[in-house]
Amino acid sequence: MHDIMALVPTGIAQGLVLSLVAIGVMIPFRLINFPDLTAEGAYPLGGALCAYLILSGCPPLLATLLASLAGGVLGIGTALIHLRFRVNTLLAGIILSTMVYSINLRIMGKPNLALFENATLFSNLLDIISYKILFLLALNACIIFFLYRYLMTEKGLRLRAVGLNPLFAERQGISLSPYILLGLFLGNALSSFAGSLMVQIQQYADVGMGVGIVIHALAALMIGESIIGTQTFFRQLLAPLIGAIIYQQIQGLAISCGLAPSDLKFMTGFIVLLAMGYKTLYKVRVS
Repeated sequence: MHDIMALVPTGIAQGLVLSLVAIGVMIPFRLINFPDLTAEGAYPLGGALCAYLILSGCPPLLATLLASLAGGVLGIGTALIHLRFRVNTLLAGIILSTMVYSINLRIMGKPNLALFENATLFSNLLDIISYKILFLLALNACIIFFLYRYLMTEKGLRLRAVGLNPLFAERQGISLSPYILLGLFLGNALSSFAGSLMVQIQQYADVGMGVGIVIHALAALMIGESIIGTQTFFRQLLAPLIGAIIYQQIQGLAISCGLAPSDLKFMTGFIVLLAMGYKTLYKVRVS
């Protein structure tokens, strides 16, 4: 029991980072109806670039912002491949995520980098996990608040209209391409931002840190949607945060109960199927 309780704070902190990826995945998947796997490349890109910049003497805040921007640019690349070359959305994301693996290795110079002796955004938090949780919770709250405020503006409503009914949006004179580019930029900038935060929490970057991150984010998103629903737009934005925290606690509980780390991917896939099945059965029952 003590081992389980000891994992709770760490799980919350990791869940608050995962929630940023889940929000980043939610934007293309739910808001603009653009299934996108670029987060698989944007997340490690943010971590690799942030670690490299910090080791090069760049202030942690600037390194984090630049890493987030790089992820956004990667998202724009996926959108352009789809829009200009008519490549399937999922395939475009897979292609860029594969390419960015080599870019990350070039940036880092080796498979992993350590930041143990370098200042990070968390250096002044005295290595107390509760302070890190409060900091990450405040970040999530700010991001959700600003997303909500923006998406309730005229431009934000146009962005949502592009996802809900692109044909209707075009008939209203809304150009789809700029809003698809914006949605992919925002989503992957958040994923890259999460990668840069995780690197600074762990104090090391690894070239393979993004493997499976999209399925983890989708699991978190679907858990959140199953629990609090998506009846209102605010609930849709809050679902990734709630789901990510619960998802990480489930993983921590599974490990503390003796489940091998190698079995976690199977469990993640099972959770996603369970959440999808629950939503389908709920819709059938309601109808």
